Amino acid sequence: ELMASVRSRLQALWEERELVLWEARECAQRGEELEATVRDLCKPNEFERYMMFIGDLEKVVSLLLCLSSRLARVQNAMSRMDGSTDAEEKQSLNERHKLLSQQREDAKDLKENLDRRERVVSGILAKYLTEQQLQDYQHFVQVKTSLLIEQKDLEEQIKFFEEQLENLEQSIP
Repeated sequence: ELMASVRSRLQALWEERELVLWEARECAQRGEELEATVRDLCKPNEFERYMMFIGDLEKVVSLLLCLSSRLARVQNAMSRMDGSTDAEEKQSLNERHKLLSQQREDAKDLKENLDRRERVVSGILAKYLTEQQLQDYQHFVQVKTSLLIEQKDLEEQIKFFEEQLENLEQSIP
């Protein structure tokens, strides 16, 4: 019964992932249309700034999500430590926690810098785009970010349930 429940949850997550991937493709298409508009209207150096911002947006958000996920796994492992955990493993987890915490703080700084760059890019685009086009750009940035977050969350959940199912299958003779 438990295995059937986990399989059912996995199926629902796979279907949700397909929907999010479809939305991501739609978002990418809107991004390409927006890119063409910006290329046509802006000066080459302004277009380059726009492209660098859009490229860095995905990288920085993905980096933050990855580091947060890894940090959460280390924190979970640390919470499971008890008196029987050997000193070497405790030290290793503490060092990884410290390193990942510092890396996440650095990534937050990158995100703050990216937010400042987004305001600069918005200012540039405001000179060229109509109010509706500017709103489309802002919506595109928000949707792109939220889809990245949703994709990462779904991948984590799928990985978790696949591991649960594998553990259940191995525990039954």
